[in-house]
Amino acid sequence: MSTEHASARLIDDYARGDRGIAADEVWAVEAHLEVCRQCRDRLSAATRAHAPAVTALVEAVRSGLEPRLATGNMSRRPRWSARVSGWLTPTMVPWLVMVMSVTLLALLLDLAGTGAGYGSGHVSLMLLLAPVLPVLGVAASWSRGLDPAYELTASVPRAGLPLVLRRTVSVLTVVVPVLLVGEWATGVTVAQWLLPCLGFTSTTLALGGVVGVSRAAVALAMVWAAVVLAPALATDRTPLALHTAGLPVWALILTLGIGVVITRRGAYAELGAHR
Repeated sequence: MSTEHASARLIDDYARGDRGIAADEVWAVEAHLEVCRQCRDRLSAATRAHAPAVTALVEAVRSGLEPRLATGNMSRRPRWSARVSGWLTPTMVPWLVMVMSVTLLALLLDLAGTGAGYGSGHVSLMLLLAPVLPVLGVAASWSRGLDPAYELTASVPRAGLPLVLRRTVSVLTVVVPVLLVGEWATGVTVAQWLLPCLGFTSTTLALGGVVGVSRAAVALAMVWAAVVLAPALATDRTPLALHTAGLPVWALILTLGIGVVITRRGAYAELGAHR
């Protein structure tokens, strides 16, 4: 669709609002319309011919907006705000604050000796929480229940995998440096928590294409808490999953997760990915 014009049939069906158009075709034609004026003109003509009610509505809205646009009094967001909104959403802010607060609390407990540093032979709370903390931010950034504008977000042409990856990167950009400082203070090796962190995140996105990103994040966090976190706290020993010997396994999980995300990239353009 990016190199060829949309067919006349597809333009006519889209103008009529035909529900029989496949989801990937809808996404493709909307993405193409963003960059192709010729096809936009064809769509305008098809809309006038096949959907006069839509044309009348657009004209009514335009006539109401034109006086306001002429005065130049409509508020405009700064360029930096528009750029940030493509990566972050307001619903992410409290979740990121919560994640950083939990990280700080775990660090204080480690330094105080309650969760004691890894170097002393005891389990580090920072190490146990590092793999799942970014996942909570990812869940909040792509949540149908937390974002009141989720339908609008999911309906735009670029709402598929690129937007999911943008928001995931924005979460990691905020959380990983905080974890890096905390783990350095407790003496934990970077690879020991960073690979599980990235592996967990990629697995969340991979499962998110099937059950929804938020559901996948919550499910994986619960599994981690039951299988790794609780036993480690009960025995006060670092679990085998976080020993350096397990790093190749986490590298494999990361690779498989990325592969699944790329293979199923079309699934993230559907509303189900917001669940």
